[in-house]
Amino acid sequence: MKNYDAIIIGSGQAGTPLAFKLASEKLKVAFIEKKHLGRTCVNVGCTPTKTYVASARRAWEVRNAERLGVKISNKIEVDLKAIKARKDKLVNESVDGIASGLEKNEFITHYQGEAHFVENKVVEVNNQQLTADEIYINVGARPNIPDAYKNVDFLTNESILALEEVPAHLIIVGGSYIGLEFGQMFKRFGAKVTIIERSDSIIKKEDPETSEAIQQFMEDEGIEFELNSTCISAKNEDHQISVQVHCEGEAERNITGSHLLLAIGRKPNSDLLQLENTEIKLSNRGFIEVNHQLETNVKGVFALGDVNGKGAFTHTAYNDFEIISDNKFKATNRKVSDRILTYGLFVDPPMGRVGLTKNQALKEGFEILYGHKPMSEIARAKEKGETNGFMSVVINKKTNKILGATVLGVGGDEIISTLITAKYAGMDYHDLIDSVQPHPTVNELIPTMLESLEEVKA
Repeated sequence: MKNYDAIIIGSGQAGTPLAFKLASEKLKVAFIEKKHLGRTCVNVGCTPTKTYVASARRAWEVRNAERLGVKISNKIEVDLKAIKARKDKLVNESVDGIASGLEKNEFITHYQGEAHFVENKVVEVNNQQLTADEIYINVGARPNIPDAYKNVDFLTNESILALEEVPAHLIIVGGSYIGLEFGQMFKRFGAKVTIIERSDSIIKKEDPETSEAIQQFMEDEGIEFELNSTCISAKNEDHQISVQVHCEGEAERNITGSHLLLAIGRKPNSDLLQLENTEIKLSNRGFIEVNHQLETNVKGVFALGDVNGKGAFTHTAYNDFEIISDNKFKATNRKVSDRILTYGLFVDPPMGRVGLTKNQALKEGFEILYGHKPMSEIARAKEKGETNGFMSVVINKKTNKILGATVLGVGGDEIISTLITAKYAGMDYHDLIDSVQPHPTVNELIPTMLESLEEVKA
C-alpha cells in the first residue's frame, strides 16, 4: 500500500487546482482521474459549449445583418465539422496544459483509472491500494438517463458534441438550462428543433416572467416547444426517433425527428466509488453529505464540486477549492454557507442571476421592493438592435439590501457582476442609484431600475 499526504479523486475545477496547491506546499499527492483531465467543464461543459455558442452567434449575426443595414449576398453555410475541430483544439490545449503541469510536478503522482474505496481512508485504483490522512472527492456528475430511454438512440450533452453534421430535426427532452442552450445553438446551426418539457413552463425554478421571455424569443427564432408533457416515451422508427406524449385524457402527440437529446438532469457519480465500504454518508439523492467546511462525517475526507450537492457550476466547484485551501493554509474559517448563489444561462441574449427570485423571496417571507425594466428602454440595447429581455431586482424592504436580481438581455451574463458585487458588499441599494455609470452602456439601466421600485406582497 502506498502512503500519501493527500489523495484527490477527480480532476475537475476543484480537484485540479487543489492538487497543484497542495504540491506547492510540498505535500505528496496522489491525483486520480479515470478518463479526461479537466473533467466536465474543460471536456464536455463550459469550454466546448461556449465555443459552439460563439459559432452559433456568428451565424445569427450574419443572418440578421441586413436589419442593421449590412447586406450579405452569399448563402450562409454552417460547417459543424470545422466548428467541432475548433472546439477540439481549445479542449486539447487545456487538457495538455494540465497534463504537462502534472508531469513536471515532483510532488504529484498521476493515476489514470477508476478509483473506489476499500475503507474510510483506503482507495484502490488499477488494483493498487493507496492511503492518506486527507482524501478529497471531486468526481462530479453525469447525465441522468431514465430506464425508459435505455433502448432508444439518444444523445447527451456530452455525445452531441461529437456530431460532425447538423441534425435535420433535433428533439430535446428537457426545457431547462442545458436543453435551452443546445436548442438555440443547433437551431442557429440550421436544425429544426423541438423542445419537450414536462412542466407548464421552461426553467421552472425561475420567475414566470423570465421563463416566458426566454421562450418567446426562442420561439421567434423558430424553436418549437411542447409543454405539459408529463407522459413521454420514445422509440426508434425507420432510422428516426419517434417521441410520443400520450397522457391519460389527452390526445396523443407524436413528434418524429432525426436525433434525440436527453437533457433531463444530472446525477452525482458517488455511486461509482463503492462508498458502501466506508462510513461516508449520502443524501437520499446520492450526494455526499458535507458540513460547512466541505468535510464529510469521516474526519479528513472531503467532497468538492457537483458531488456534494452544494452547487452545480464550475465557479462553485472552484470556490470549494478556495474554501479548502484558505482554511488549510491561511487558518481562515470560510464556509460554503457564505456563498451567494449566482449563475448564468447562456442562451442569446444571456441571463445572469444572483440570489433569490421574486417568488422565492416572497415564499421565504420577506417584505420586498421589486424593480423591473425592459431592455427596450435602454439606448445601448436599441443601438445594438438587441432589445429582448429585461432587468429585475428584489430588495429587502426592511434593510434596503439586494436579495436577488436577474439580468436577461444583451450582456446579461457580465452585467450581473455589478449586482453580485453589491450584494456581497451588503450595499444599500440607494448607493447604486447614486452611482454614475458610463454612457452608453446597458449597465446604466441599473440605477434607473432602482429608482422605480414597487412594493410586492405574496
